[in-house]
Amino acid sequence: MKDDSSSATLADSLRSELNRFSEGEKLPSSRTLVERFGVSPVTVTRALAALAAEGLVVTRPGSGTYRARTGAVRAARPVDTSWQQVALTAEDQHAEPAPRVVDASAITATLAAPPPGVIPFNGGYLHASLQPERALAAALARAARRPGAWDRPPLEGLTPLRAWFAREAGGPAGTIGPAQVLVTAGGQSALTTALHALAPPGSPVLVESPTYPGALAVARAAGLRPVPVPVDEDGVRPELLADAFAATGARVFFCQPLFQNPTGAVLAPGRRREILAIAHAAGAFVIEDDFARRLGHGGPLPPPLVADDPHGTVVHVSSLTKPTSPSLRVGAIIARGPVMERLRAIQVVDSFFVPRPLQEATLELVGAPAWPRHLRAVAAGLAERRDAMLAALHHELPALAPARAPAGGYQLWLRLPDGADEAALAGAALRSGVAVAAGRPYFAAEAPAPYVRVSFADTAGTSEITEGVHRLAAACAETGITAVT
Repeated sequence: MKDDSSSATLADSLRSELNRFSEGEKLPSSRTLVERFGVSPVTVTRALAALAAEGLVVTRPGSGTYRARTGAVRAARPVDTSWQQVALTAEDQHAEPAPRVVDASAITATLAAPPPGVIPFNGGYLHASLQPERALAAALARAARRPGAWDRPPLEGLTPLRAWFAREAGGPAGTIGPAQVLVTAGGQSALTTALHALAPPGSPVLVESPTYPGALAVARAAGLRPVPVPVDEDGVRPELLADAFAATGARVFFCQPLFQNPTGAVLAPGRRREILAIAHAAGAFVIEDDFARRLGHGGPLPPPLVADDPHGTVVHVSSLTKPTSPSLRVGAIIARGPVMERLRAIQVVDSFFVPRPLQEATLELVGAPAWPRHLRAVAAGLAERRDAMLAALHHELPALAPARAPAGGYQLWLRLPDGADEAALAGAALRSGVAVAAGRPYFAAEAPAPYVRVSFADTAGTSEITEGVHRLAAACAETGITAVT
């Protein structure tokens, strides 16, 4: 078999050999298949994805590929999503219409490049030194040479890429496959599609408090009414979520269970099923923004909520932009039941489809041996920068240093003293040569206290972080914020 052999041909070969393996037995590694058949890693990835989509094999990230147990596949029952027919059509006839407010200021504040010489503690993307520039260039070059690379793709996305996102999400065998995945133009596009699909104009949408300002901007631009639900160090508080559903009749809850932006909180194990049960009892959807799954600092991660969802409650949003490059705008929505048809229709109306060359390049990237090495490098680089920022804060501004170090993500959430003017601090910091994000835009309603968010993702390294915190300390002194406990 030559290098230009198709993944379909390889899948046929592997399909004919599956009877040689017992149910549950591990298949040869991807590297072995590459060497044996003389094909690229991407071809192997696509062939295995096709077999997984047929339920013939099960791929376990970090472990390998196994022949599926037929009994287990048959035991996977279809999820009962009949409740979605009510949730997708219910509207609060007594709710006052919410004005459409199109305000991108909170988003542009993080997207705008600071002036020359200013240290960017306000960024949300990886520094160029952490981006896989060579791997991206190689992936784009290989994708451009692929036959049909410039043809129109399926509206829902390339099947092998959808299968990859499905495998990454995990879940019981047979419950999440390519049919439950819609490829999107990044996480922000996915979030916009989800909110437009799930909530009619004028309706309430529950959000964590504080939360990602981009979600608030999308909701308000769609004429929705964001209702805050407080979080603590273990994520959203279930009792307050239940109260909010009861008080508002909301049908949507937006959350970030892993390395929440801006607090860095991880939803505690004991709260996961409780949150899903509360939402299901309310006949509501949970939009899970899993933006930081590939931004861990090392160590095991909990599975996404969608992997534990027995009712089709979770609409899962993920993206490859954060761990790669701002310009690799490829993400996915995972959903089960009739809601997927609405999600697909809204994306088609808004943007038709994600360009095929970008999807092909993404497949080349995540299927290459360099991909896991890149993720390890990102984990190490973010952990090193986090530790440097925490050390500098403890030295320069111990009163602001957080008590718990985040295990992933790229930011720290700093509580300022009562009465502090966070906007004045952000202005003083910029004059001192460091850009930070004021906390007010992260709240859907009045903020309970002043905060600033400082990010370490877009920094060149530890020395720049140390200097940035030193400049922030000067800004604190200028605005009268104490540096000691």
